[in-house]
This record gives sequence, C-alpha cells and structure tokens, in this order.
Amino acid sequence: MNENQFAFSKINYILLIIGFAIVVLGFILMSGGSTTEEAFNPDIFGTRRIVIAPMVCLAGFLFVVVAILWRTHTKAEAESLQESEEVTKLKTQKIEKELEVTITKKK
Repeated sequence: MNENQFAFSKINYILLIIGFAIVVLGFILMSGGSTTEEAFNPDIFGTRRIVIAPMVCLAGFLFVVVAILWRTHTKAEAESLQESEEVTKLKTQKIEKELEVTITKKK
C-alpha cells in the first residue's frame, strides 16, 4: 500500500455508516419504559426487546465486519484478475482436449 492510499475506500465508509445505523436501530428497539416500584411494565419482556432488537444489533455488527473486510479492486488489479481468469480458462480447455484424446485412444 502506498503512503498516499487510505486503508478504506469510499464504499467501505458508506458500508460502515450503514452498519452503525443498523446497530443504533437495534438499541433504539431495545429502549422503552421500565418497571418501577409502583407499577410493573410487562413490555420489558416483550419479543421486540428480547428477540428482535438483539438480532438487529447482531446483524449490524456483522455488517460492520463485512464493511471493514470489503475490498474494492483497482483498475490494474481488475485487469490482472481478468488475465488470470483467461489463462485458467485456456488451461482448462487444453486439459479437456487432452482428456478427450485419451478417452478416444482407450476406445
């Protein structure tokens, strides 16, 4: 990595913001009134607070991990990958032809 390059690209930051927004949404879903000494609030044991909100938070944290690991390819890397795919395709075709020749010889 050059000194002029950042560790993350623009898409990484956008994905990170989306992930953190999902986590915040999960915490908002967990919030609400509480039980006091005067009155019992059954909402503290509701499905939204105990099941849905933690799952939303977990999904947000997983999204953040994906955002951190997401790697965009530069133009040179994309061209290199395309060339290597073409070489692999040619090698595969060559092996297939050799197999066909071997199979026809055995018959």
